Amino acid sequence: MITSNQIREKYLNFFEKKGSVIIPPAPLVLENDPTTLFTSSGMQPLVPYLMGEKHPMGKRLVDYQPSIRTVDIDEVGDNRHLTYFEMLGNWSLGDYFKKEQLSWIWEFLTKELELPKEKLYVSFFEGSLEVPEDTESFNIWKSLGLSDDHIFSYGVDKNWWSRSGTPNQMPEGEIGGPDSEIFFEFDSIKHDKKFGEKCHPNCDCGRFLEIGNSVFIQYRKKADGSLEELPQKNVDFGGGLERISAALNNNPDVFKTDIFNKTINKLEEITNSTYEKNIKNFRIIADHLRASEALTKNGVVPSNKQQGYILRRLIRKIATKLNNFELLTKNKVILEELVKFKSTLEKGLKEVEKIEKINGKLAFDLYQTYGFPIELTIELFEEKGQKVDMKEFKKEFEKHKEMSRSTSVGMFKGGLADHNEETTKLHTATHVLHASLREILGNGVTQKGSHITSERLRFDFSYPEKLTDEELEKVEELMNKQINSSLPISFSEMSLNEAKSLGALHFFDGKYGEKVKVYSIGDFSREVCGGPHVGNTNELGRAKIIKQEKVGSGVVRIYLKLAQNGH
Repeated sequence: MITSNQIREKYLNFFEKKGSVIIPPAPLVLENDPTTLFTSSGMQPLVPYLMGEKHPMGKRLVDYQPSIRTVDIDEVGDNRHLTYFEMLGNWSLGDYFKKEQLSWIWEFLTKELELPKEKLYVSFFEGSLEVPEDTESFNIWKSLGLSDDHIFSYGVDKNWWSRSGTPNQMPEGEIGGPDSEIFFEFDSIKHDKKFGEKCHPNCDCGRFLEIGNSVFIQYRKKADGSLEELPQKNVDFGGGLERISAALNNNPDVFKTDIFNKTINKLEEITNSTYEKNIKNFRIIADHLRASEALTKNGVVPSNKQQGYILRRLIRKIATKLNNFELLTKNKVILEELVKFKSTLEKGLKEVEKIEKINGKLAFDLYQTYGFPIELTIELFEEKGQKVDMKEFKKEFEKHKEMSRSTSVGMFKGGLADHNEETTKLHTATHVLHASLREILGNGVTQKGSHITSERLRFDFSYPEKLTDEELEKVEELMNKQINSSLPISFSEMSLNEAKSLGALHFFDGKYGEKVKVYSIGDFSREVCGGPHVGNTNELGRAKIIKQEKVGSGVVRIYLKLAQNGH
């Protein structure tokens, strides 16, 4: 049996012999592309060159590209969906075109890999109002010996590529073209008529698996809505390594390939059970572990934002499926996150047991109070035959975001649940508290969120551990010293850059308009904020810290009340 490493090596060598230059894969996190979290296809790093820019390594290129596709996270558990996968890709930038591409990829699959020809099916573009049928691809497939019953035509939804979708959806200047897919047939799978009367390569019954796609970028959208032929026609091929491995294995389950063998065998050993008895959980663990290890190697660390959030979500999903996770990996980043999450999981599960009937608000409370993942809440209550009201959950989540945000464009948000004299005082107190924490604990302290009601304020900030009693006392003393100093509070409007040059604290970049308000509390505090605030600190009375708690990795929460002096 050919291994996945051998498939990769054979592919690169094959196209190198056809005159292609082997280019290195792009990193999983693209440095100069803020529009996307991860490299999600082999084509993605090559788009500028497909648009006409000259590639420094020539017109014929080949590579393998590790990729992550987060939209598939919830699909993992069947026999083909993966979050982390590897694409084999070859490109022609104004060089060879359909005849060479289709004949070469056919040669690679049938001669180099020795896939049986009778199990391979292909598709081509049937045409649309804007674009004629791709008869050229059809004729090439016929010339390669494929019979009519192994060649299928589909419309714009299946056999057309552009970054915007169908020809009709393409904006002026957008490039695109027809594509031709190759499928492998698993004849051990019988067609289920619930997916349609007749089976065909794009049927969802599972009998066919797409293993490669040749995209022919030959059109550009004109201002009048028509499509013109490009002077430089390009080829982009992408083939999934895991899927090609499954085809060579003659088994539609990608988790039965050598790529996952080691992890699956280890899981069977750890759990003293079999893959067949735990098929969905084993697949999720194997995929998520592979993706997590790849992300950590690319410098991603678990967090609550962007790439770090995806990594955290993957790792925590593993924790919900396996107790003895420390026996599965030696990756320190993953193990640290799993250990941290274990206590969160235990607390959350105890609360879940108390809930008889779930709703969106309770699901959000689990998420907010215990850091309990919404995905896990959904899963646990689905097992009880209950659905989480996601509209209500999202409503609560948005409400929380609005209240936790200290500033926003054009209007005051500031974490206030309502907007009256008491909440205004507490809002000013958050600034005094923030500055006091930085004075006592150091400038590494940054605000992570706040929530204010008419009775108290809640303030989240970055710090590795809970404060000692002595530190809490010092913070409270410093706050009251500043309050009793009757410091005047004023604001001025300026650009964000001016605010930064004045040293004003600003922890929500991207949430500001062209002009920002900078509130100053004497010389003690200066922050970018939407307001409102009291006019003098002597209006605050006395600050009293009532509670602190650790709410996440490196985040501490303080609850504080204001009382009139003498109370």
